[in-house]
Amino acid sequence: WALHLKNVTVSLSGQYECSFATYPYGTKAAKIQLTVEAEEEQHYVKEVWLNQTLEIPCLEDMTSENLINYPLKWLVGENGRKEELVTKEPSCPAVYRNGSALYGQRVRLDLNNALKIFPTKITDDGRVFSCHVVYHPERVQKSSTTVRVFGK
Repeated sequence: WALHLKNVTVSLSGQYECSFATYPYGTKAAKIQLTVEAEEEQHYVKEVWLNQTLEIPCLEDMTSENLINYPLKWLVGENGRKEELVTKEPSCPAVYRNGSALYGQRVRLDLNNALKIFPTKITDDGRVFSCHVVYHPERVQKSSTTVRVFGK
């Protein structure tokens, strides 16, 4: 016997029990704990030379055609704080958040949804850039990349 769940959401997380009567042994039961996670995350490290162009793919294992139908956003973080750099809705041009003193004119979203940063600066070292793709309000796939900048 199996329980089939459709349209799984975070709210379905919990303990499930299956019990049935057997003859001559009596009732048998089994319990299972189900945890539904809203986010999947992959983490990478990219190394780049100072003043070069850095390109960070959104999701390494996804093609740009698979991402075109979903909203996505790029963020940059350091010490627990995250700042939104770019957002893109399906079939709409990217919206850049130019309030950033560090990244105002240095970031661009490539056609394949990769984030391009030019030129790289020493202040980029150790920063974590993350791409969030919203497949469903309760299913977000994230890819985060820590940048290591090297001087010549």
